[in-house]
Amino acid sequence: MIPTLLGIMLVNFALVQFVPGGPIEQILSQLDEATSATDRIAGGGSEVGGSGGATSGSDYQGAKGLPEDFIKDLEKQFGFDKPPLERFFLMMTNYLKFDFGESYFRSISVVDLVIEKMPVSITLGLWSTLLAYMISIPLGIKKAVSDGSRFDTGTSVAIIVAYAIPSFLFAILLMVVFAGGSYYKIFPLRGLYSENFDSLSTFAQIRDYLWHIALPVTAVTIGSFATLTLLTKNSFLDEIKKQYVITARAKGLSEGRVFYGHVFRNAMLIVVAGFPGAFIGVFFGSSLIIEVVFSLDGLGRLAFEAAVNRDYPVLFGTLYVFGLLGLVVQLITDLTYTLVDPRIDFESRNA
Repeated sequence: MIPTLLGIMLVNFALVQFVPGGPIEQILSQLDEATSATDRIAGGGSEVGGSGGATSGSDYQGAKGLPEDFIKDLEKQFGFDKPPLERFFLMMTNYLKFDFGESYFRSISVVDLVIEKMPVSITLGLWSTLLAYMISIPLGIKKAVSDGSRFDTGTSVAIIVAYAIPSFLFAILLMVVFAGGSYYKIFPLRGLYSENFDSLSTFAQIRDYLWHIALPVTAVTIGSFATLTLLTKNSFLDEIKKQYVITARAKGLSEGRVFYGHVFRNAMLIVVAGFPGAFIGVFFGSSLIIEVVFSLDGLGRLAFEAAVNRDYPVLFGTLYVFGLLGLVVQLITDLTYTLVDPRIDFESRNA
């Protein structure tokens, strides 16, 4: 995990060094635009007032270029006065202590910024994963039991169609139909809570929360349960064909006892063990577009804006946290196999 995380940070840090338009250039560009606008206003005042006393644009400091000392102080403030390699090791040293610094442009620590945006992304990731599992496991089992039937064929067609629809397109469709677009106004158009959320009772707050997340969670889930459903079906089909199932049937056990007493646990191994990875996949994958469509301010939009604005503390801080979280979840996924099936272990064995 340690060299993987270090490699992730090193590769992205190296790539950023070749991307034009860093934070210094962003600030200088903003100052230049502000100065140009001031010059145009001043020039317009001279034309309107004649010789009424307004100074011309050429007298403004911004029109002559910024002082070199100012630019050097700016570079020192952002830490760009050091060589790239020194900056990288300094950054990683701070990150080991979970010191991610402050945003360049928001005057708030990266940790506070991530905590502020976390509820939206957790909502989309957690509820979408739970909903996908609640649909996929029963549906996959039913498809395995009735393999080749009309039900199996029909649901396979529906799953493929749902998987083929991009989540953002389905989100727009849901908004048009159910959020006051052209048909019904059943669900809110944007946000995670109502404006009067704090004044509501506990039950009303839960209902308001579920009311707001219904459409975005549905939009994220629509394409995620297809793979899981087919995985569940194929896993059960593989187990049903094994010798121990034939032996259990030969002993006179009922189909229910064979299926739920023997097949279920072995078939669910790969499905249950993949839950942490599925959550992380939804948590990181489909959030940006859904957040934009439903006006949700989460981690997806935060990371996108940090990349556009060259807000490096936010960009690298979130990358480090997400990379570390992804590696930890992968470890949990591996360890989950041993919990589901004690026959699996990761101890070293002699040849």
